[in-house]
Amino acid sequence: MDLIDKIREIASKIPTQREYIQTEEATKNAFIMPFISMLGYDVFNPMEVIPEYTADIGTKKGEKVDYAVKKDNKIIILIECKWCGSDLNKEHASQLYRYFSATEVRFGLLTNGIVYKFYSDIDETNKMDSKPFFEFNILNFEEHQIYELKKFTNSAFSLDAILNTARALKYTGAVKKILDEELERPSEQFVRFFAAKIYDGKLTKSVMDQFTEIVKEARTQFVNEKINDRLKSALNVGASSAQEETSDEDMPDDKPSGDSIKTTEEKLEAYNIIKAILSEVVDINRVIIRDAKSYCSILLDNNRKPICRLRFKGSKKYISLFSNKNEDKITIENLNDIFNYSDRIKAVINEYDNQPIATEEMETNEHRASAQKNS
Repeated sequence: MDLIDKIREIASKIPTQREYIQTEEATKNAFIMPFISMLGYDVFNPMEVIPEYTADIGTKKGEKVDYAVKKDNKIIILIECKWCGSDLNKEHASQLYRYFSATEVRFGLLTNGIVYKFYSDIDETNKMDSKPFFEFNILNFEEHQIYELKKFTNSAFSLDAILNTARALKYTGAVKKILDEELERPSEQFVRFFAAKIYDGKLTKSVMDQFTEIVKEARTQFVNEKINDRLKSALNVGASSAQEETSDEDMPDDKPSGDSIKTTEEKLEAYNIIKAILSEVVDINRVIIRDAKSYCSILLDNNRKPICRLRFKGSKKYISLFSNKNEDKITIENLNDIFNYSDRIKAVINEYDNQPIATEEMETNEHRASAQKNS
């Protein structure tokens, strides 16, 4: 099982279990220990994971941190845990901070079992930074974060490799956070930056108020235009052959020979949205459409690699997403909702291109069952 599948397995249990977990200890057992195990460390082996790690720091005796992770007989990560209901933005990694000045450890991890904040000593050696260089939310992550998380696994851990990218991660993440906040709620300085470049008059309060609204509207238009550009790019590549791609070759079994299946404009629009999403991670010439009576498949190369399935019947719309052979059927209100699942759609490509997944038998059985239902 790949790392992303292990993450999803842990994440799937959190929504139902979280309300029953009222203590830090319960959080450790239910969420944090499985996470450590997922990274490849044996939580029951004291040579790899030491619970309640104790060290004397200056005049403080018996200071404890929740876990110390070891590799090659050296402490590589210290972990401080909080209850899953804690807000980590208001919590302080106090034990981790003190240990950094007294040990040779280079990484600290503050977590509530859902959000994981990774710290190092990027700004000043042997002094833990006040801000993490990497944050991972197990319930809301982006695909590129999986590659960063893999660097902390037992099999791939390399101190130099992580430190080489930690500085860039820290500052790139900080810039992205500022951009997100400014684009959502533009500050006066942000608005003034643009206004000063395009307005020759005096920037009075009323002018600034007007420009605040102008900046917000410009942001919305800019984002929409970028999305449309991606759609147009996807449309220009292979759109003219979309109907040809729905040939009888490799057609699902639930399309009897001789039946006429019309691929609607709505399905083609959804197909182009999916190609626009996938254009960031794969050659979209590999993304093809296969229509049938009960659903329309979007595939990578052939029927053995389903990316998703579209089920559009009147006002009811569903998209089925795949992960490790499992199909997850989701209701959508309109086609733009597909963009909400961009990370999951792109993750399917990573599964197919990075590990062999036998989906042919699943595909055949489901098509046969669907054909019997329609007969």
